[in-house]
Amino acid sequence: MVAVALGLAAGICWGVADFLGGMKSRQLSVVVVLVLSQAAGALVLGVVVAARGQGPPELHFLVYGVLGGLAGLAGLAAFYRGLAVGAMAVVAPISATGAAIPVVVGLSTGDRPGPIQVVGLVLVLVGVVLASREGGGGGARARVAAGTGLALVAAVGFGAFFVGLDAASDGDVLWALLAARSFDVVLLVALAVTLGRWTRLSPRDMRDVVAVGLFDVLANSLFALASTQGLVSLVAVLASFYPVVTILLARSILKERIRASQGVGVALALAGVAGIASG
Repeated sequence: MVAVALGLAAGICWGVADFLGGMKSRQLSVVVVLVLSQAAGALVLGVVVAARGQGPPELHFLVYGVLGGLAGLAGLAAFYRGLAVGAMAVVAPISATGAAIPVVVGLSTGDRPGPIQVVGLVLVLVGVVLASREGGGGGARARVAAGTGLALVAAVGFGAFFVGLDAASDGDVLWALLAARSFDVVLLVALAVTLGRWTRLSPRDMRDVVAVGLFDVLANSLFALASTQGLVSLVAVLASFYPVVTILLARSILKERIRASQGVGVALALAGVAGIASG
């Protein structure tokens, strides 16, 4: 029961972080949102790593983490921009299909997915196609939903992040995450200064953006703790439903509505992600 509760809590925190990040990206520059949220996460990770008192692993493990972090940062930038221009109920589940990337990478290195994972991959593909299509209205042909391309870019970035983190996990995951976050923050600050995207934030904006980073770090911590309390496959399935939280928040707060066919696609994509995570 402890693992179940922690896994669900991780999913909820990820969903809240995604919703808040998408909301603020509609009001502020994506670069600003990323700088502050990543900095908040890096600060918390730094405190945790320092309190643990263990030194860093070998350099190449940190490099894996940084490379994965760069891919994840690109994915997160595309994700927030997608949430800003498209329906969260469409963008969130499509971006979550990045869970399929490590499976595909595993296939290229000789891994053999189980039957549930294979079914999950098929459901993901069908779900993405359905969720990404909007009716044109007035007899017009269906068009691709706004934000779909960005969501797919985000999925690839997130998937590459998982691959990099897996390679870094043979060393020390927390150190790898800290290295990735720290490098990302330096890169983002330089980008914000170069592009002139830095703006004065209200206390509320500052609070909300920092909360994005804190919820994300909390979700990662809860997931790691849950993995030590029960089956990793079970915990992964529970946490993989984080887009549902984002969708529910968007529906209740932003009053988002999607077509019935898109709703079916969202459900299939989420079921596929759960199947992949259970493998």
